[in-house]
Amino acid sequence: MTATAADPGTTTSTGTKIVLAKNQYGKAEVRLVKITRDTARHQIEDLNVTSQLHGDFEAAHTEGDNAHVVPTDTQKNTVYGLAREGVGSPEAFLVRLGEHFTGSFDWVTGGRWAAEQYTWDRIEDHDHAFSRNMSEVRTAVLEIADGRQDILAGLSGLTVLKSTGSEFHGYPVDRYTTLQETTERILATDVNARWRYNTDAVAAGDLDYNAIYASVRTQLLRGFANTHSLALQQTMFEMGRLVLEAHPDIEEIRMSLPNKHHFLVDLEPFGQDNPHEVFFAADRPYGLIEATIQREGVAPTHPIWENAAGFC
Repeated sequence: MTATAADPGTTTSTGTKIVLAKNQYGKAEVRLVKITRDTARHQIEDLNVTSQLHGDFEAAHTEGDNAHVVPTDTQKNTVYGLAREGVGSPEAFLVRLGEHFTGSFDWVTGGRWAAEQYTWDRIEDHDHAFSRNMSEVRTAVLEIADGRQDILAGLSGLTVLKSTGSEFHGYPVDRYTTLQETTERILATDVNARWRYNTDAVAAGDLDYNAIYASVRTQLLRGFANTHSLALQQTMFEMGRLVLEAHPDIEEIRMSLPNKHHFLVDLEPFGQDNPHEVFFAADRPYGLIEATIQREGVAPTHPIWENAAGFC
């Protein structure tokens, strides 16, 4: 992916050589819906898949030579072709996709493959009628580099709220501080989380990604619900701690939690009291709390996070 001293490059008038550095290309947001019809009770899998290849693509950039350019349309078609054989978990599907490209083209040395999965619920337990579940979106990212596979799994937009059990006080006060301390507030957020699997565990190939996803989701909800919160930061740490305690194959989890503020409405002008029952739900501005919770000794950075925009 990085140009070497042997690269032809371009020399400027000042003698500085301009070369090609990191690059990737592919097909973004391939919409895939797979219906499994092997029984009268159909199954639906709904994904948004992105494929980006790494490798020897210098000539395409510097000379317009496409001999090594696997068309992005081919990458799209490969998504559909592999889906005909089944999807399974998004993580396992991305592994199949990545192994196809790195195994089929000698000059493709790695890449980044990502998926979002959307959930559909059966309508009244109907065999072939569904309604879109508008809760969280499941996410997965595979990166293949130097023959190593690394996987991020995650979820986004899991909206949660606690009507009590949350406080906020003891913070520094200066002349710009107008926020009042409280021992009773609504705590609400959209949980956006990604967790990184241990590389050796991924290589072993025996992780049940669907079961782990369901368990991680449960631990995140449990941590949010059961923590008497003195700050959203405290709640976030407890959510991450529960995930890591439950799953030794997960090295770290990163979360981005917007604090969805609910302000008590003043009903006194209407001659009414308001015993923490009527609120204004503000959509912006909002606090944004982000953190990484990881096992002691884990490196503070990992290359796969470079392509996970929006996470600290």
